[in-house]
Amino acid sequence: MSGKIKILFFVFLSVFSMKAQRNQSSTTPKPKLVVGIVVDQMRWDFLYRYESKYGSGGFRRLLNQGYSFSNVMIDYVPTVTALGHTSIYTGSVPSIHGIAGNDWTDRETGNNVYCTTDASVKGIGSSSEKIGAHSPHNLWSTTITDQLGMATNFRSKVVGVSLKDRASILPAGHNPTGAFWFDEGTGNFVTSSYYMNELPQWLKNFNAQNWGEKLVANGWTTSLPIAQYTESTADDVPWEQLLGSAKTPTFPYNNLAADYATKKGIIRTTPFGNSLTLKVAEAALDGYQMGRNTETDFLAINIASTDYVGHSFGPNSIEVQDTYLKLDKDLEQFFNMLDKKVGKDNYLVFLSADHGAANALGYMQANKMLTGLFDEGLQKNLEEELKVKFSQEKLIWAIDNYQVYLNHKLIRENNLDADAIKQQLLSYLNKDPRVLYAVDLAKVGSSAIPEPIKSRIINGYNWQRSGDIQIISHDGMLPNYAKKGTTHSVWNSYDAHIPLIFMGTGIKKGASAKPYHMTDIAPTLAQILKIENPSGNIGNPITEVLGE
Repeated sequence: MSGKIKILFFVFLSVFSMKAQRNQSSTTPKPKLVVGIVVDQMRWDFLYRYESKYGSGGFRRLLNQGYSFSNVMIDYVPTVTALGHTSIYTGSVPSIHGIAGNDWTDRETGNNVYCTTDASVKGIGSSSEKIGAHSPHNLWSTTITDQLGMATNFRSKVVGVSLKDRASILPAGHNPTGAFWFDEGTGNFVTSSYYMNELPQWLKNFNAQNWGEKLVANGWTTSLPIAQYTESTADDVPWEQLLGSAKTPTFPYNNLAADYATKKGIIRTTPFGNSLTLKVAEAALDGYQMGRNTETDFLAINIASTDYVGHSFGPNSIEVQDTYLKLDKDLEQFFNMLDKKVGKDNYLVFLSADHGAANALGYMQANKMLTGLFDEGLQKNLEEELKVKFSQEKLIWAIDNYQVYLNHKLIRENNLDADAIKQQLLSYLNKDPRVLYAVDLAKVGSSAIPEPIKSRIINGYNWQRSGDIQIISHDGMLPNYAKKGTTHSVWNSYDAHIPLIFMGTGIKKGASAKPYHMTDIAPTLAQILKIENPSGNIGNPITEVLGE
């Protein structure tokens, strides 16, 4: 074969191969069902810390069959539930999508605003206004679930389920088939009149089965002999909270059934809250025949008990480890159910988290790590500082989401200089040994703060809903209310490093350590589903999972 013929032959092969790849890409079937699983407060390292104790069909199946990403970060502060779920599903950040916290302080009135409370609607299935009166009316951007609905002229079924109202409502978007959450007063799942005027029959049937009572009937014992929980601290340590009527934070929790009879909400702080959530998700799947329609359907699930257990006991506790071991078994059963009812090759799952969690204060102290309570007495001290300087009390509405909210109404009425007040506060805060940085949120772009902290402050700052000053505490610092157990909210890796795995239709097995962001999840799904990005999207598709 001559040189010219060889060159032409290889050019032909290359063109043919590229064309075949394009054709293969364009004909890749869309999943019949997308299942989004957001595990509340799941740190990335939990995938591997407990790996030797996991079975083969839950987390290991995701790792062995899916494409996993080990360097995914949250790209804003504060790192809390409402923001995490909203940012995953919008591909956006609080500055744009409008959800500035689980709650925030109204800048003009000083009133607390909860992210999904909506006085214009009423609860359906619940007589409690606090539990039932919710909607996505504070959400400014569309979600990937909204985009799916619009792309199919709302023929796709979209459902959100969670123990938490916000973690059901915000992922489901503005016009879903339904969003359902837990009523701790009755033990039932409920919704609001924003979505429907009556609970669907499938949910009435589900509630009638009293699954919560059944799940807690035998108490909470460890899945393995307690001596095998070598990845966790001792069972009885002083930095863990008590559960229900238990006298010590130790296994077994034999009074759980009696505690549940008195207060249904206790199931949240047990692994059985996760079991209950996955059961209602399956009921929704069957009730709406999801994954068995012409169009792609979307089931958004929040696994919330991992968060409640984590808050109570801290991420190094046997309680948290056992919660993940039980969740692993629940996921195996859930995936097996999807295999049977939807078809193993017909659904796409992604698993991620809304945030991580700090190590407990007592754990850090016991192990000689930097820690402390960053805000103990802080607001009182700041108010006294301002009173001395400006002869005026109550110039601060609140310290919320690590942000100082000034009382601008009072400042205007007394003809005070808001900038001078901010400078006085910044001078005080930046001398506080617990504070790493304090910055005027209106001037953060020109501040001497390194990346990625600066960008995360900017992304989290919503000028209509956020405060005036952002506080970045030193590593390991916790707020005053977290003297036992733990919490989250900060930029550090323990709060901002999250897992991300895709598994199912069109997803090859693989792993990547390249840097990605929480906001990249929605545009990746948009590419897979061949629909438009959410309206406020700032993320980029993860090309590795797309096979590019």
